[in-house]
Amino acid sequence: MSRVQAMERYPLFFGGEFHETPQRSTIFLPFDGSPVAQIFAGDAATMDHAIACAVEGAKLMAALTNAERSEMLFRLHALMTAETEDFAQVITNETGKPIKESRGEAERTLQTLLSSAIEARNLHGEVVPMEAAPSARGKMAMTVREPLGVIGAITPFNVPLNTAMHKIGPALAGGNAVVHKPSEETPLSALRLAQTMVRAGLPKGAYNVVCGDGPKLGQQLVADPRVAMITFTGSVPVGKAIRAAAGLKRVTLELGGNCAVIIEPDADIDLAVARCVVGSFSHSGQLCISVQRIYAHAAIAHAFIDKFTAATLKLRGGHPYDELSDYSSLITEKAAMRVDSWIEEAIAQGARRLTGGPRKGATIPPTILENVPLTSKLACQEVFGPVVAVNRYTDLQEAIRLTNDTPFGLQAGIFTRDMMRAFDAAHKLKVGGVMINEVPTFRADHMPYGGVKESGQGREGPRYAIEEMTELKLICWKTGLI
Repeated sequence: MSRVQAMERYPLFFGGEFHETPQRSTIFLPFDGSPVAQIFAGDAATMDHAIACAVEGAKLMAALTNAERSEMLFRLHALMTAETEDFAQVITNETGKPIKESRGEAERTLQTLLSSAIEARNLHGEVVPMEAAPSARGKMAMTVREPLGVIGAITPFNVPLNTAMHKIGPALAGGNAVVHKPSEETPLSALRLAQTMVRAGLPKGAYNVVCGDGPKLGQQLVADPRVAMITFTGSVPVGKAIRAAAGLKRVTLELGGNCAVIIEPDADIDLAVARCVVGSFSHSGQLCISVQRIYAHAAIAHAFIDKFTAATLKLRGGHPYDELSDYSSLITEKAAMRVDSWIEEAIAQGARRLTGGPRKGATIPPTILENVPLTSKLACQEVFGPVVAVNRYTDLQEAIRLTNDTPFGLQAGIFTRDMMRAFDAAHKLKVGGVMINEVPTFRADHMPYGGVKESGQGREGPRYAIEEMTELKLICWKTGLI
């Protein structure tokens, strides 16, 4: 097993420089509690200074041409490509996810960055057909997109590098500056990214990272009038608080999920099993688009459950730096204890455990529960752990109703060979994205991504995020014609 041996020090980063503070803390590998890095924490004065640096950085970013911003992001992409393994180890150190999953996240981050670099060059407006109105005869108009200024990015622990890049890449591509407040549990990716930003030659103040007390620093970032937009990924309660406090700021919220998969009687069972194993248990279920509910048609439920159980039992748990580990720990033992309590609650209410076993520290083996009551937390809330509920249905409309019977609406999946039924479901499912013959956990990083209901508002994906992070301006002029 390869791993970072010595504890590294990660200073804060703002104004193009690294800063150490009197407040410091240690980041531990969640799997076994071994120390991996020392970080420094900022306070209200630190955040104020970082925002001031971002205000100046935003001026420098706005002065760049589309081509210059694109070239800057391509330089960053080239440097990060050469450092992919280092980024993967940083991700594993702070999240505890298996190294092969961290490598996957690092590779996806490169795709997000590449898409941002391409979209920076394609940023454009359009000609407005003014003479469609009789009063506008002799006038022409066009739209242009201009940067908002300072973007506040608040990111969670589960996918610390790629989630951050989905905010940082589009913000920079659109000519903005960023103040990034990463999760207190996983700040290393952001601070490591800052090191590469310096080598890529970003303007001073374009990217700034402040770590510390999450609620206090987050509230300060939201409240500061110099911050034009907040882009947040995290819990529903925090998202609602941000929305309430943001006033007229632009806000994008990517919140929770309780994603479901419908498996029709004509589905390719082997495909559905293979994808549901990945969708349910990758990242130890700590994804907002993890498969948490599976509705299998009664005609094929027995066959599906048998194969799904057998495939899940083949997954191997272990140390995150073991190349053979398919799963490892959750982010904390406290999180694992909560997930374990939800499992026990569902079993007490009548669910049957098909896989899984005793919790060991922060690690919970992949768990399948059958016949989970609709009133249990597992059926209607977000578990954020390696647990999936499998229930039977007899009518597609019933399965659609059950899928929609949740406060969330992020993504959903359906497996069927009948495209008419698939598209009927796609129209009726109240979610931001429907995956046909795929699990809701699927995400290509350039696609529009986001939810409805309590799953959030706005869309990510570089092209779509840039639209959120820029202002549309109309320019109209008289041509001189009568």
